[in-house]
Amino acid sequence: MAYFDVASTTPLHPVARQALLAALDEGWADPARLYRSGRQARMLLDAARETVAEVLGTRPDEVSFTASGTQAVQLGMLGALRGHRRRGAHLVHSAVEHSSVLHVAERHEAEGGEATSVPVDRLGRVSPDRYAAALRPDTALAVLQSANHEVGTVQPVAEVAERLGTVPLLVDAAQSAGRTDLPAGWSLLTASAHKWGGPAGVGVLAVRKGVRYSSPLPADEREGGRVPGYVNVPAIVAAAASLRAVRSEAQRDNTRLHALVERIRERVPRLVPEVEVVGDPVHRLPHLVTFSCLYVDGEVLLGELDRAGFAVNSGSSCTSSTLEPSHVLAAMGVLTEGNVRVSLPLGAAEEDVERFLRVLPEVVAGVRAPLGLDLAVPGGVAGAAGAGAGEGTDGPLVVDALGKRCPLPVIELAKRIGEVPPGGTVAVLSDDEAARLDVPAWCGMRGQEYLGEAPATGFGADHGTAYLVRRVHED
Repeated sequence: MAYFDVASTTPLHPVARQALLAALDEGWADPARLYRSGRQARMLLDAARETVAEVLGTRPDEVSFTASGTQAVQLGMLGALRGHRRRGAHLVHSAVEHSSVLHVAERHEAEGGEATSVPVDRLGRVSPDRYAAALRPDTALAVLQSANHEVGTVQPVAEVAERLGTVPLLVDAAQSAGRTDLPAGWSLLTASAHKWGGPAGVGVLAVRKGVRYSSPLPADEREGGRVPGYVNVPAIVAAAASLRAVRSEAQRDNTRLHALVERIRERVPRLVPEVEVVGDPVHRLPHLVTFSCLYVDGEVLLGELDRAGFAVNSGSSCTSSTLEPSHVLAAMGVLTEGNVRVSLPLGAAEEDVERFLRVLPEVVAGVRAPLGLDLAVPGGVAGAAGAGAGEGTDGPLVVDALGKRCPLPVIELAKRIGEVPPGGTVAVLSDDEAARLDVPAWCGMRGQEYLGEAPATGFGADHGTAYLVRRVHED
């Protein structure tokens, strides 16, 4: 099995395993106690904190350990909002933040606060000027990830920070900590050890000196009063050791990983018809690439790749577990169906990447085969050729895809657009939220014209939306 999903979690680094086993023997005692074994555990904890602080570019007394990266984000946001409540109750974040940020924003609004989501461009990148324009006199906190977890786009954190003035900035560095240099300008920073090869169950919350922070939880003397409860010293020791090791390895390996990812970005669109590579091609993480395939169920595609020996992930809406499109892909306005995220581990073998590129076209073709679509026609539109039911009629050809989930609405569109002549219009009726993104994306990829949407009631339906498409050219 070629494991290409380190953006989700990374296998335990050998250094982490070694440090964990040693710390289980030497660091099992309560580090708050004054007897010998307690003092020894405390020394291990302090050394680990110093190591993490050095790699992250902060002071040891600014670092607290949490139970996860999600908990670090939640505590960081809630504590900073509470600490700056005299300033106001307005929160600003980008539209592509991790769900942990969005869930805190939802709670904040439910409790009477306000939140502004700043849009991103089609590459998933926020504009510093647009972010700054969202600020208000009562803005208490700004949140911006260092790099996106689904598409790898690196955000202009330093540029945004310059425009914030006295507004504190929380940076979610889960995807970049240990892999790349961290951006400047942050007030609070969060990370997660299992993303860099440390054990699961260790998160990091760093709060700069001078940043107002008031814990949203009852008082506790541990971890600077920010994180209550007993800390897992052996796991923290292992996390710190692996962070230092991974950072050293990444400095050597990032150039090679960048080239392998560039190979995937360039070759997948040439090998597989109707594929959109998403994310910023320049300002990106060195190890991550995401692409979306038309007419493909994301869960089915991942299952077939798993059987072929590849562990990858998807932010696609087209799975049986959810009817909602990925909020990241939706915010970018790109294709949400058939989404594949490849994130390469340090030391990824070139032959595994080449094998992936050989297998992928066969796997996608196999998933698409039952649809009967001819995707080999360059610049054309799959489906029946020639004018048909739509020619000579007064209105558009209506394709009823109500009740059908992604990717079925665009499959129905692809099969039937050939029934109208060039200049003719097709109305795709759908109640699937993903269709709002996928129909325009389909038009862009297939060279057809997207005309917008209208209520489906105007086309004989009692609910849903009609997505209007004009056929531009012959098959």
